[in-house]
Amino acid sequence: MGRFTGTSALVTGAASGIGLLTVHRLLEEGARVAMSDIDEAGLAAAAGPLGPSVCAIHHDVTCEDSWMEAITEAGNAIGPIAVLVNSAGTGRSSNVEETTLEDWRRVMAVNADGTFLGCKHAVIAMKESGGGSIVNLSSVSGLVGGHNLAAYNASKGAVRLLTKSVALHCARKRYNIRCNSVHPAFIETPMVDSLIQRSRDPESTRRKLEAQIPLGRLGGAREVADMILYLAGPESRFVTGAEFVIDGGLTAA
Repeated sequence: MGRFTGTSALVTGAASGIGLLTVHRLLEEGARVAMSDIDEAGLAAAAGPLGPSVCAIHHDVTCEDSWMEAITEAGNAIGPIAVLVNSAGTGRSSNVEETTLEDWRRVMAVNADGTFLGCKHAVIAMKESGGGSIVNLSSVSGLVGGHNLAAYNASKGAVRLLTKSVALHCARKRYNIRCNSVHPAFIETPMVDSLIQRSRDPESTRRKLEAQIPLGRLGGAREVADMILYLAGPESRFVTGAEFVIDGGLTAA
C-alpha cells in the first residue's frame, strides 16, 4: 500500500521531464494517473510501458475545451481527480526589446493561461468530489528577475500569485482543496538541455549554469517530483498558498 493508493491524479506536460518523473513517482506510491501532453507521439511512447494504472490524454493546456475534456476523460478512466499537477510549460530566452508579441503570447498562454484553466476546472471538479490538492510548477524565475527572460519571468510570476489566490478562495469556501507552487532552478530536463545545446558552446553553458548554483550542480527531475508528491499528499494537509523553492541555494545567495 503506497501513500497514494486509491488516489487519482492528473499530470500535465507528462511526456517528459518533471511531469514524467512525477507520473513515475505517483505510480510507485500507488496512484492511478492520467498523464496529458500536447506531444501525442511522445506521450504514447512515455505511457506505453507504464501499465493499466495509467491513461494517456492528448491535451492542449491553452484551450479551455481541451481542459474540460481532459478532466472528464481522466475521471471516466481512473476516477474523480484528487490531485492536479500543472507541469506543462514552455520557455523563451529573450529580453524585453527582443521578445516579439507572438513569443510573449505563446509563453503566457502555456504557462499562465494553462495553469489558470487547470486550476479553474480542477476546483470545479474537486469541490464536488470531496477536495484535493493542486500543485503548480512555477520557477525561481517567478521569484527573481532575469535580464533575458521577459516573458518567462512574467508568466512564472503569474503562476506564483495565481496559486495564492486559488488557495485563499478554496480555503474561504471550505472546499478542502489546497493549492501550492513549486519553484525549481536549473533542472536536468529536455527544456534545459535544449537551452544548453542551442548555445554556441554547450559545455561552457552547462558550466556557467552549474556555477550559479551554490550546491554546484543542476537539479534532478526526481528531486522536484518528490517535492510535488509531498505537496500532493496527506503529509502537507496544513500547507496551502505556499511556495516551495528547490534551487540548490540559488535564491539564498
